[in-house]
Amino acid sequence: MSALSPNHGERRNGARPELIVLHYTGMADGASARARLCDPSAEVSAHWLLHETGQAEALVPEDRRAWHAGAGEWRGQGDINSRSIGIEIINPGDRPFPEPQMRGLETLLAAILQRWSLRPEAVIGHSDMAPDRKIDPGAKFDWRRLALQGLSVWPETPGADLPLQDSLDAIGYPPGPPEIRLAAFRLRFRPGADGPEDEIDRRLAAAVPR
Repeated sequence: MSALSPNHGERRNGARPELIVLHYTGMADGASARARLCDPSAEVSAHWLLHETGQAEALVPEDRRAWHAGAGEWRGQGDINSRSIGIEIINPGDRPFPEPQMRGLETLLAAILQRWSLRPEAVIGHSDMAPDRKIDPGAKFDWRRLALQGLSVWPETPGADLPLQDSLDAIGYPPGPPEIRLAAFRLRFRPGADGPEDEIDRRLAAAVPR
């Protein structure tokens, strides 16, 4: 597969894809997003660009290091770009994801998971690995839908009332202020919740598969 974006390099230190990071483009339309992801001066890219129609457009070969994640970590390891495949989903960030797009994402994720022998736990959001600076794919993204098809994880049954920060460590969230970690967890697993940490947060976090 030839690269449509010039913004990529070698995966460092012999790394291979261990994660799939989901993003939204946060731009007005797909043409603008594609132009930016393929602009050498922007120095950003992703392996895949997912259109509203469900079409998945390959921008960078999966064996290359696309520049989509930036600073952050997951499960105690940094350089997410070297260890992941990035999917940019065309969405400005303030609206639901269309049904054809979600179906296209399901097809794409299933293929990538199989291709790289990855488990559903490998699928994370940009906001998970960089909670201090990112919120995509956002509160309108349907994570539970993916989990029901084995394409991500979801706490279907609340677990024990365990210390929240310990559970967030075990899930993979990077170190940081407790309130930022709580906000990132809620954005994915309890969108719309606010206020101080509560028992529901603790029980949900304890039950997230990992």
